[in-house]
Amino acid sequence: MRDLVRPLGGWSTPAGRGYILLAVMTLAFGFALNTSTTVTTNYFTDVLHFTGPQFGYITAIREVPGFLLIVVTALLYRMSQQRLTALALAVFAVGLAGFVLATGFWSVVPWVVLGSLGFHTVMQTQYALGMNLTEESRSGRVLGVMAGITQAGALVGMGAVFFVFLKWPQLYHEVFIACAVIALLGGVAIFGFPHLHEGRPLRVQMPRQRMVLARDYRYYYVLSVLDGARQQLFFSFGLWVLVSHFGMGVSGISLVVIVSTVVAMAFSPWAGRMIDRRGERWTLSAINVAYIVALGGYALMDNLWLACAFYVLYSFIAPFSPIGAATYLRKIAVPQDIAPSLAMGVTLMHATAIVVPVVAGVILNFVGYQVPFFIGCGFALVAALVTLRLDPRRQRSAARAALDDAAAGATADEAAGCQAVGA
Repeated sequence: MRDLVRPLGGWSTPAGRGYILLAVMTLAFGFALNTSTTVTTNYFTDVLHFTGPQFGYITAIREVPGFLLIVVTALLYRMSQQRLTALALAVFAVGLAGFVLATGFWSVVPWVVLGSLGFHTVMQTQYALGMNLTEESRSGRVLGVMAGITQAGALVGMGAVFFVFLKWPQLYHEVFIACAVIALLGGVAIFGFPHLHEGRPLRVQMPRQRMVLARDYRYYYVLSVLDGARQQLFFSFGLWVLVSHFGMGVSGISLVVIVSTVVAMAFSPWAGRMIDRRGERWTLSAINVAYIVALGGYALMDNLWLACAFYVLYSFIAPFSPIGAATYLRKIAVPQDIAPSLAMGVTLMHATAIVVPVVAGVILNFVGYQVPFFIGCGFALVAALVTLRLDPRRQRSAARAALDDAAAGATADEAAGCQAVGA
């Protein structure tokens, strides 16, 4: 728990101030995103009367902005990461508020797209901002702490949803408006985030590339594609199965997600430390094996309590795949490539995320609900095999290797100079 409250370098440093501002933004974003997501499935079912295939279609539509994220970041590459994040949170808030105007499938689509553009941008930029707070060897720990803070925000919001919907089961519009307001407050907080690199202040904003697609980063891209396909399958149909197949209401769904959130909040800092300590290859391999267990169990066990247990397991480990992939990217890329490469990873992630839920939604018309989860097991198995090939030291880009050699040479010269002075 001490990792949740100890900023790097102390509270009074620029890194400490950035830590606080990012934590506030992360808390607000976690509240807004997870609270709205908790009620969206029931809102689509109870108010907009979606069918099973329509959940697949709306999920695919929602992922289109993620697929186009590389275009957005390329157009706005001169904008700092903190200001881009603030703008994205404002767009996300507008999308959430627009949900209250929807009356059916097509009328909710524009607001889904707008909200998706906002939250997908934030999901990419918050990793870049978090890694700027610290040196490379502590990246996993910082991102793990921020994941825990995200879950804390989600816990507050979902706890409120649980108790509110026990008494007022149709209070959807008010929940969406509240989430929009909280998202705007997060945007205000992150606007003041300082310019940092490796936890040290920058006098001049570090330039970044418009767009990066490099062979050196191929394993990061492959992991992003596989992660996106598996993730969208589960989050398209995981809650839908609990609602439609097992008949759970808003309060029941909220309770399941609250349990998932408590577990994730408690163990996220530990998971981040494991990535730093054991490395991405070991950690991501173990995580993908756990995905196979969770998805396979969700498909095979036709029991409400077991389904809830596997949902909790999957939801707990889901945030750590992108964290591990991001820390791997940081170890092999030069600093100016990291943010656009993260954006490219999100774009590639959604290339499959757009197609897979639609195909799975069509399949649901002819076969049981288990098929999407078996497909997800296949993606997790391939990802586990890919992670066994990760070796950040050997897989550094040529530019990164040259940068590291130059830094090592400068350190050696400085040490030699100090010895000469001492002599």
